Amino acid sequence: MTTPTPTDWPPLIAGQPALDLLNTLTLEGGALVEHLTDDAAAAAWLSRASGHAQAPQPHLAERARALREAIRAAVEARKQGRPVALAPLNALLAHMHSHWVLEPGEDGAAARRAAVGDPAWRALAPLGEAAAQLLAELDFALVRQCEHSDCVLWFHDTTKSHRRRWCAMALCGNRHKVSEFRKRRGG
Repeated sequence: MTTPTPTDWPPLIAGQPALDLLNTLTLEGGALVEHLTDDAAAAAWLSRASGHAQAPQPHLAERARALREAIRAAVEARKQGRPVALAPLNALLAHMHSHWVLEPGEDGAAARRAAVGDPAWRALAPLGEAAAQLLAELDFALVRQCEHSDCVLWFHDTTKSHRRRWCAMALCGNRHKVSEFRKRRGG
């Protein structure tokens, strides 16, 4: 893995889209940095995260931050063994309406999901679905926060041994190795 550049920061390293959304608030130089600063920045991040071009929509950044914080509260509660308050996240998910539409297809009919309502919420619907999957279906023992003291990033550990410790070896793993080397060398 290569070290991320400013155009691909924050990194998409979590292995789960809802956790990647959590990682849009990073710790840099000891201060939290918001990467969803405005609708254009939110659209750029969504485009990179989904692989599909996303145009800026009014209120996109505000809604993405609200979704992120609802997900963060649920993830942190679950990781700390506390009851998860589902109402705040469910209230946001309720804005992400869609329904099935049948269209002519090769074998008679094809089904597709049609989103309705506010374009900003429609853009966030895949992240809302990923959050629901994260909280309801994933093995939460494999949802972790980076062990580096200067990092706040989350990830889903899909390694074979399930012993992943760092958000990314090229980032925090390397910083840890350098720090340990310096301790051993006395400098």
